[in-house]
Amino acid sequence: WRVVGQFLTAPVILSGLVNTVVMSVAAMALGIVLGVVAAVMRMAANPVLQGVAIGYAWLFRGTPVILQLLLWYNLALVFPVLGIPSVWTVPTVEVMTPAVAALLGLGINQGAYTSEVMRAGMLSVDAGQYEAAKSIGMTRLRALRRIVFPQAMRVVIPPLGNEFIGMVKLTLLASVIQFTEILHNAQNIYYANSRVIELLIVAAIWYLAVVSVLTPLQMLLERRFARGAAGR
Repeated sequence: WRVVGQFLTAPVILSGLVNTVVMSVAAMALGIVLGVVAAVMRMAANPVLQGVAIGYAWLFRGTPVILQLLLWYNLALVFPVLGIPSVWTVPTVEVMTPAVAALLGLGINQGAYTSEVMRAGMLSVDAGQYEAAKSIGMTRLRALRRIVFPQAMRVVIPPLGNEFIGMVKLTLLASVIQFTEILHNAQNIYYANSRVIELLIVAAIWYLAVVSVLTPLQMLLERRFARGAAGR
């Protein structure tokens, strides 16, 4: 426990903690944006948009996250340069850093799951709400923004909160592409001093601390969006 206390607030561990939290927030934000777009496309009348949304969810839910991370990180093997030929190009290895690869891998994968969560929330809103919005001249996008999404949030927030908590722990997979999150930095230390269990306990304590902070925040969000619901 002396060694655990020694490394609990070590700068390299705290740096990994910051990277974990920042990556979790960024990847979840990207996932929510993609998930909302995919959910709206899935519920559109256009069969092409529906097909694209279904294919997106099928592809990224059907392949392991670690595989997607490795594909993004090794993108330079397929596309050595990125950009517009003869106008502007940049070597892919300079763009696809561990952080960028982790963001794309985790965020795009999360979007596939979030799309189903958002679709469930939108389906929970009575169809009469859509008709009422249409009858007063609202466009579909405005009806979604002003009427459907506010009501859907009551259903969406609990699973999204759980997904965010899961994302915090999922970031450890990015250690395979050298992203410096908590576990990666803890491993670098115990490779040098052989204090494996102690450093793993340090990582576990910080993961538990982050989840312990996020859980009550999720409950506060749930209460806020549940106002006006029966029994609340």
